[in-house]
Amino acid sequence: MECVSNIHTIQTLVGNYKSSGLRVGFVPTMGALHEGHLSLIAKAQEQSDRVVVSIFVNPSQFNNAEDLAAYPRTLERDKALLEQYGVDVLFTPKTEEFYPEGYQTWIEVSSLSTLLEGAFRPGHFTGVATVVCKLFHAVPADVACFGEKDFQQLALIRQMVSDLHMPIDIVGCPTIRSDAGLALSSRNSRLSEAGKTQALVLSQAMKEVIHAYHKGERDTQALLHLGQQQLDSEAGYTSEYFVVVNDRSLVEESECHEHSRILVAGYVEGVRLIDNASICGIINQSKETSASNVQA
Repeated sequence: MECVSNIHTIQTLVGNYKSSGLRVGFVPTMGALHEGHLSLIAKAQEQSDRVVVSIFVNPSQFNNAEDLAAYPRTLERDKALLEQYGVDVLFTPKTEEFYPEGYQTWIEVSSLSTLLEGAFRPGHFTGVATVVCKLFHAVPADVACFGEKDFQQLALIRQMVSDLHMPIDIVGCPTIRSDAGLALSSRNSRLSEAGKTQALVLSQAMKEVIHAYHKGERDTQALLHLGQQQLDSEAGYTSEYFVVVNDRSLVEESECHEHSRILVAGYVEGVRLIDNASICGIINQSKETSASNVQA
């Protein structure tokens, strides 16, 4: 595995791959890798000849300095894991090169940046859109894989790529969960074992909604009431939002349908967690040791 930190070097390397007729896959991450990231790498390997993974804890997407400082950083462990999984290139850009003194250019995807996560984390999606745009210019890949676990982020990146005519395919990959149903996240490492058990309430609340939908309930408020009761039953959980939206516009609707998606966010032990699921789907529980969801 080649390790690169300079932008010009990675651009040249990827350019050489492509001029040789090789298809390049890209998986942007913020490190602290887990099975969800490995599932993205596996998908990129299926769809390309060479795979680049980036690790960059992007300061511009954190609106809370304490959250940025607490974000787990495990670079040496991550390097060993990526080499084990056959990644071709690791790109670790330097903050001072990505955001040099006097930096002024920001990308904003207007409506999708203000809903849900955008409302609770002002400036977050401007940071996300900007860093992903910069990463796509640094790593001019053919395809990039992102997890559905960050569903709003995935929607925003797809919109940006479409609006700016970027020559890259965006592939969304299913959320990977623990045996108990907890969506895997780098932030989970900050939870105690008791906290991980409390955090299961997010997926349990979504299961309540999905079950009622499959039984024929279509009224959004009635469905949300069932899920909210589940959330309220866990004393260790502090709710931020729990909504059902159209999976394309992310706008809330009064009646649920096949394109409805449940999104939930809240805190356990001071750690902010998010999750989502299709209202027509099933929240599968899969072993953390299997690799079939980034920027987090």
